[in-house]
Amino acid sequence: MKKQLLFLGAAIIIGLSGCGNNTSNEKGPNNNNESKQEVMKMEVNHSGSGEVPENLKVAVNPTYKVGSEAIIKANHMEGMEGAVATIVGAYDTTAYAISYTPVTGGKRVENHKWVIQEEIKDAGDKTFEPGTEVTIEADHMKGMKGARAVIDSAEKTTVYMIDYTPTTGGEKVTNHKWVTESELSAK
Repeated sequence: MKKQLLFLGAAIIIGLSGCGNNTSNEKGPNNNNESKQEVMKMEVNHSGSGEVPENLKVAVNPTYKVGSEAIIKANHMEGMEGAVATIVGAYDTTAYAISYTPVTGGKRVENHKWVIQEEIKDAGDKTFEPGTEVTIEADHMKGMKGARAVIDSAEKTTVYMIDYTPTTGGEKVTNHKWVTESELSAK
């Protein structure tokens, strides 16, 4: 009897261990989308303070003037693509797509768009080549500031700080950093 109870107890423990917290990357019908949305809500500072790096140069003749509106072609976040953006700031710089592991732990972020030249530690005026490892000073997402990142691509461009209301509804996003000129179109 004791052996049977011991065997039954072990079977129950083994069976239940599969029902605990699921931390795997299983992709059920809705699991992937719900996980992405949770991460986006928790980790991205949709709205920013409007503060920019001290040495960031205001664009002299931007395609989209401060106060004007444009259509967002980027899909960095859910509800961004197709939204109407109000231009809050326009700056000439180099924009980088980067990959990094958050300093707070968690899954590696691949091809994050965008971090600008002035948000990279000790960047100076040199443009970084793809593959270069750098330290990020921006804090657009939880765990970004202080992270070591690899440059995926670099683009000299005008970057824009924008306000927009997501096409999916919800609160207005203010002072979002950054979209590039090629990610906007005339309204």
